[in-house]
Amino acid sequence: MQFNVATLLTEPVGSERSYTVHEEEVYLEDLRVAPLHGSLRFVRTEKGIWVHAQMAMAVSCSCSRCLVEFPQRLEFTFDEEFFPTVDVRTGAPLPPPGADAFTIDAHHLLDLTEATRQYALVSIPLKPLCRTDCRGLCPTCGADRNRGPCPCPPTPPDPRWEALRHLLGKNTP
Repeated sequence: MQFNVATLLTEPVGSERSYTVHEEEVYLEDLRVAPLHGSLRFVRTEKGIWVHAQMAMAVSCSCSRCLVEFPQRLEFTFDEEFFPTVDVRTGAPLPPPGADAFTIDAHHLLDLTEATRQYALVSIPLKPLCRTDCRGLCPTCGADRNRGPCPCPPTPPDPRWEALRHLLGKNTP
């Protein structure tokens, strides 16, 4: 996702460009995204270009309960400033903006791949679920309980809870 911003860098502060992104399949390094949709707004700032992005995508995730691969839908917004590495008018190198800053390369191409990848990774749930009622795997035999009951006998109730079960009037597990 590269955009040539040479013309925008020569315009006055506050100049804007808007773009729409529709990609069927994109690789953000280690992340396969299919599909990716978004809207972008580039605004010329005093030092570079501010990017406002609204993205929607699906990434391949593994369910934290049953380990099945499924497409996880992600939606996120980000605002980042990108800094040029060379002066657009003279071609002279500019001082580096900082270690964590996003940059515009020497050919005036603004690449959104890394910023999108970082925000997508942060948007993935810590424990993704293929569905909210996922029953997971049997801890004894490893069978997928979403496909049906496993052949394992039911686990006996923990005897430490017997006194509470008696108080509640439930003598069976």
